[in-house]
Formats: sequence, structure tokens, C-alpha cells
Amino acid sequence: MFDINQFIMSENAPQLDPEGHFLDIAHWSETIAEQSARREGIELTERHWEIVYFLREHYTRHGAASSARVLLKALEDQFCGGTGKRRLYKLFPGGPVTQGSKIAGLPLPPHHSDPSFGSVT
Repeated sequence: MFDINQFIMSENAPQLDPEGHFLDIAHWSETIAEQSARREGIELTERHWEIVYFLREHYTRHGAASSARVLLKALEDQFCGGTGKRRLYKLFPGGPVTQGSKIAGLPLPPHHSDPSFGSVT
């Protein structure tokens, strides 16, 4: 039988922030990403995975982004080729930074829910 107290007290249990994001990115796996994407209503395609791995690599190389705008600009430079962010928002309708980071198991940068980012809907 499952004992919630053992889970809570387990040293191996992943530590999460109040929004449910991993504090230690080492606990992430593709299986966890797929589960997270399902909860977000996203079926991961090859393009989604490219963005997820880009986000993880960017975090590993540069640490946490100073703001969501910085990270969004990096995504746009890498994946949009000057055509705008629309493609990113079609893949991640809740925001490429917010949903992408959540699926990638990364902490969210400051101002990740800035309404001035717009939407594709």
C-alpha cells in the first residue's frame, strides 16, 4: 500500500517548486516529459523534442535565463529564422517558454507569464 509520508520524507523524491517544476533538473526523463506534455494537452512531435532539448542544453550552458524574453529570443533565433514566434506558439500554445520549460523539467525564468508575449489564438 502506498504511504504518502514515506514519499514525502524520501530523500530520493524529486524536489519541486510551488508550481511543480523540478528544482534539480537531473530528475527529468523523457517519460516525465511525455507525462507533463499530456497534462498540458500536447502530443510531442520531433519538433517539440528539438525545442525541449534546446531548452535543456541552453540551461546547462548558460544557467537560468535572466528573463523569459531572453529565452524566447534564443528560441526564436534557433527555430524561427527571422519568421517570428508564431511557429513556437503553435507548438506550445501556453507559451514556448512556460510550457517548454515545464516539459523540459526546468525552472521557469522570471516574467514567464508576461501577457505582452501575445498568443496565436
